[in-house]
Amino acid sequence: MQLKNIISNLLKFLIFFGIGFGILYYVYTGQQAAYQDQCDFDFIQECIASGKSEAACKAQTPVPDCSLVQKVINDFKTVNYFWIIIVMICFTISNISRALRWKMLIRPLGYRVHFKNTFWTVMAGYFANLALPRIGEVVRAGLFSKYENVPLEKTFGTIVTDRVMDFVCLFIVIGLAFLLEFDVLWNYIQAELAKGGDEGASILTHPIVLGGLALGVLVLVLGFVFRKKLLQSALFEKIKNIVLGLKEGILTILKLDNPALFFLHTFIIWLMYYLMTYLCFYAFAPTAAIAHATSMPVIGLSVFVFGTLGMIIPSPGGMGSYQYLVTAGLVVYGVNGDDAFSFSIIIFVTIQLCNIVFGILAFALLPWLNRGMMNDEL
Repeated sequence: MQLKNIISNLLKFLIFFGIGFGILYYVYTGQQAAYQDQCDFDFIQECIASGKSEAACKAQTPVPDCSLVQKVINDFKTVNYFWIIIVMICFTISNISRALRWKMLIRPLGYRVHFKNTFWTVMAGYFANLALPRIGEVVRAGLFSKYENVPLEKTFGTIVTDRVMDFVCLFIVIGLAFLLEFDVLWNYIQAELAKGGDEGASILTHPIVLGGLALGVLVLVLGFVFRKKLLQSALFEKIKNIVLGLKEGILTILKLDNPALFFLHTFIIWLMYYLMTYLCFYAFAPTAAIAHATSMPVIGLSVFVFGTLGMIIPSPGGMGSYQYLVTAGLVVYGVNGDDAFSFSIIIFVTIQLCNIVFGILAFALLPWLNRGMMNDEL
């Protein structure tokens, strides 16, 4: 059985890693081609400026072989690491607030738990997500129950509530971004859907939209026809339990001793998430150039939303999908594709480096911090 689980987990890792790597490779090849075209153009312009004809310059060899990988490496050398450290501090603050918020959810269950265990098990969960997406919650719950003697099912319940709040906040942030930058984001969606179609055509006539509407109508019709069987199906029970879980999670928050403090920690968590993107702009020259724009906080919010959506895709740490959407978000605001790709790698590596360092520390420190299973409140 153990060998079967190992093989199963290995296959899951390979599948999710393959998804992430595939998306990342797709983004890289597209940006590499664009970067090479720009290099060729710059080379020809410099050649013409030297007095040669355009035909002679185009026929001249060798043309420069521009590597996007080398550019990313060179861009890392130019990064202002003061801002990278600030981003890491924001990362730490967000997780301190997350640990304190989680502790508030556990307290009504009748357990007085230690901050050290809420914080370090959160870090261990993030680290585990780098191997298998969404397994972090399982690792987090298991380690916490082990060191705090809280029943596993109750620990899972508090984690569900914790994630419910994040789910709500995600929709609030997306809604805020669309409210402030509706024209920009709507135009981006239309442009993406219009690729390969008729330029200027209405988004409502796009095959994907029409197909989605047709599928929606079909699902509603079939749902009405087979409603009795659906109400008795296992799928309906799962959906019902998810909805009830969301409702129970929200009601649990409202019954806390200090709901205002809970919401304050929630605000801090998401503010730090936002600042990790916004402040990282100052670390890299091409994004620092737009960092002084009057609408910069709003631009930062839009790019943050792009990146957050990228993290939802089931790949290790959001690899690939994060780079794709952050790059797309920056290009919308006029950043060159190759520079946008470099930035996406810079911020992704910064965040994942934090996850790796804190995760390794978590697995190393948790047994040491809990030696003797002391129950004194910190």
